[in-house]
Amino acid sequence: MLRLPLLARGCLVSTSSTDTVPGENEASANPLLAMQGLPAFAEIRPEHVAPAVAAIVARSRQILQGLESDDSDGWDALMLPLEEIDILFEYGWSPVEHLLSVASTDELRAAHEAVLSQIVELRLQLRQSEPLYRRLLRLREHRDIAAAEARRRIVERMIQSAEQSGIGLQGDQRVRFNEIQQQLSQLATDFSNHVLDATKAWSLNLTDAESVSGFPESLRRLTAAAWSRAAENSGGTAATAEQGPWRITLDQPCFGPLMEHSRDRNLRETVYRAYVTRASAGALDNGPLIERILQLRREQARLLGYDCYADLSLSQKMAGDVAAVQQMFDRLLQASFDRAKKELEELSSTAVEQGQDGPLAHWDIAYWAERLREQRFSFTDEQLRPYFSLDRVLDGLFGLCERLFGIRVQRAADAVSVWDPDVRFYEVMNDAGTRIAGFFLDPYSRPANKRPGAWMNDCIGRSVTVRGTRLPVAHLICNSTPPAGGKPALMTFREVETLFHEFGHGLQHMLTTVDERDAAGICGVEWDAVELPSQFMESWCLHRDTLMQMARHYETGAVLPEELYMKLREARTFRAASQMLRQLQFGMIDMALHHGYDPDGGETVFDVERRVLSITSLIPPLPENRFLCSFAHIFAGGYAAGYYSYKWAEVLSADAFAAFEEVGLEDAEGLQRTGRKFWDTVLALGGSQHPLQVFRAFRGRDPDPAALLKQSGL
Repeated sequence: MLRLPLLARGCLVSTSSTDTVPGENEASANPLLAMQGLPAFAEIRPEHVAPAVAAIVARSRQILQGLESDDSDGWDALMLPLEEIDILFEYGWSPVEHLLSVASTDELRAAHEAVLSQIVELRLQLRQSEPLYRRLLRLREHRDIAAAEARRRIVERMIQSAEQSGIGLQGDQRVRFNEIQQQLSQLATDFSNHVLDATKAWSLNLTDAESVSGFPESLRRLTAAAWSRAAENSGGTAATAEQGPWRITLDQPCFGPLMEHSRDRNLRETVYRAYVTRASAGALDNGPLIERILQLRREQARLLGYDCYADLSLSQKMAGDVAAVQQMFDRLLQASFDRAKKELEELSSTAVEQGQDGPLAHWDIAYWAERLREQRFSFTDEQLRPYFSLDRVLDGLFGLCERLFGIRVQRAADAVSVWDPDVRFYEVMNDAGTRIAGFFLDPYSRPANKRPGAWMNDCIGRSVTVRGTRLPVAHLICNSTPPAGGKPALMTFREVETLFHEFGHGLQHMLTTVDERDAAGICGVEWDAVELPSQFMESWCLHRDTLMQMARHYETGAVLPEELYMKLREARTFRAASQMLRQLQFGMIDMALHHGYDPDGGETVFDVERRVLSITSLIPPLPENRFLCSFAHIFAGGYAAGYYSYKWAEVLSADAFAAFEEVGLEDAEGLQRTGRKFWDTVLALGGSQHPLQVFRAFRGRDPDPAALLKQSGL
C-alpha cells in the first residue's frame, strides 16, 4: 500500500538496523512491526497482536538491560534508548488500543486481553528499574539539562513517575503494587467494553408513525437507516424516513435529538431509563467493577504514602490539592445554583402552559428546554442543521486556523491506510508550505464497533534527535450524525462545537515546536490545563467570520441568514447555569469518590452520587439511576480525580479567548498577531513549561475566573 509522503519521504526518519525490532520479512508480514511511516490500520489483524507484543517486549527488555549495565551520563546516552522503547509502543501497541476504540471486534478484544498483562509488566519493569532511577537522579544534576527547562521537566516527571510506580517499595509491597496495576488495567478495559456492548445491545423498533411524532427529518433518516442496516444483516426489508420502520438506539446522535424532540413522553421515559442504566445489570454490570477499581486505587495511593487517590492524582496537576479544586467548585456552584433554579422554574412553566400534567421528570428536561428555546429565540437545531454539512464546517475550521495561525490544512493526495472507509487523512502546512503535521479524522457514529464520545489521541509524537525529525500525527475522533437518506452529513451546532473542541486538542499536539518527545504537544502538560486549547477553539464557533464561512446551505449554498446568526448568538448563554451545574455534578462526584469515599465502609458508590446530587441537582435522581456505570471518563479514561479539569481549564480558555476580544474580533491583523502569540506560547510550548508560566507568557498575568463567568452570562 502507499505510504503518506509526509512520513515516507524522510519526515519520519527510521532508526538504524541495530534499533529495529524485527527482521525485514517479519516486519513485512506483521504491520505492527513496521516501525516507520503511518500505521497500516487496514492491514492489522487480531493474529498480528501476540507476535508483535512478543517482539516489542523482547526488544524493550534488551534496551533496558543495556541501560542498566551502562553507567554513562548525559541526555542522549539515556534518553535516545528510552525514546526507541516509546517508538516500539507507538507502532506495536498503540494502534491496537486505538482500534479497540474505533473498530472493536470480539477477536481483537481477545487478542488484546491475552497480551495486556505483558504490556503492564514491561511498563512496571521500566519504571521500577533502580539503575535507571539512579541515572535519572544523576541526570537531574547534569550540565546537559542545566539550562534546558523542557529537559528538566521531563526528568523531574520521570523521577516522579518512577516514585509513583513503586520504585521505593520493596518485597511484598512491590509485588502487591504490581498486582494492583495489572488488575486496574484489565478492569478499565472491561469497563469500556461493557459500556460499548451495553449501548450496542439495546434498541427499540418503532413501526407506528405516531410513535415518531415530533422527530425531525434528520432523526427519521438516522433511525430508518439504523433499521435498514439491521434488516440487511437479517434479510429483512429496508426502511424509509417517511414510512419507517425506525430503530431507536442509545448512541448520542439518536439519543440526544430524541430526548429533545419526541412528543411521546412515554417513549422519552423508556429511552432515558435505558440510557442511565446502561452497563448496570447481568454480565455487563459495571457496578462491581467500580467498587473494585476504587478499592484498588485507594490501596495503590496508600502504598505510595498518600491518604487517598485524589491526593496522588493532584500531585501531578496544576491545581495541586483538593482544597484548590473545592474552592473552584464552591465559587462556580454559588454563581450558578440560584440561576439554575430559575431556569428550571421557567421550564416547568413552559411545560404547564403547553399542557403537561405533573411535575418535570428527567426525560422532560431536554424536551421542554428545546421548546423554550424555540419559543424564546424562534429557531430550532433542525433549522440550523442544513447549514452545517461536514465539509463546509471543515472549510470554516481550517480557514479560521489559517487566519489565526497561518497554517494550511489539506486532504492528503495519496492513499492512506484507514480502519473505516469514512476516515480521512489530512496534512498540515506552515505559512512557507512545509508539512509540519498530519491527522486522521473519524467523524461519524458507528455504535456497532466504536465507543461513544469524542476524543483526540496522539498517533505519532514529535521529536528531533540526532536520528532525525519525526512529525506529529493525531487521531481526531467524533461521533457525529452520519450521512443518511441520500443527504450528506448534516451536523447539529453542538456537533460543530465538539469538532472544534477536538481540533483544539489536535492543534496543541500538531503545532508544538518542542524537540523533546516527552514534552512536545500534549505530552507532559498537566492534566487540568490540557483542555485549554480545546475549549478555546469552541469559543470561535460563534465568531461571525468563522460561522459565516462554514454555515452555508448544503443544497443552495446560501449563507446562514443574519437573523438566525443573531439568534444563535443570543442563545449562547441559554440555560448556562444548568449546564454549569451539570458539569459541577460530574466533577464533584468524581472527587467525592476519590477523596472522601471509603470503599470498605457502609456507603455504596451510588450513595455517594446521591449525596452529591442532593446539593447540586434540582430534580432528585431516579432510584435506579446508574449513570456511574457508564462514566468512562473516570473509570476507563484518564480523568480519575480529574474531571474537574474541564472547568479548571475553562477558566484558562475563557481568559485566553478574551485576549482576542480585547484586540477586536473583526480586526484581522490584531487576530493574526494574537493568534501567533497563542501559537508561540500555549500551542508551541506543550509540556516544556509549567502551564501557569505558559499562560503568563500569553496573557502577561495570572488567569482571571471572571472571564468564564462573563462568557457564561453568570
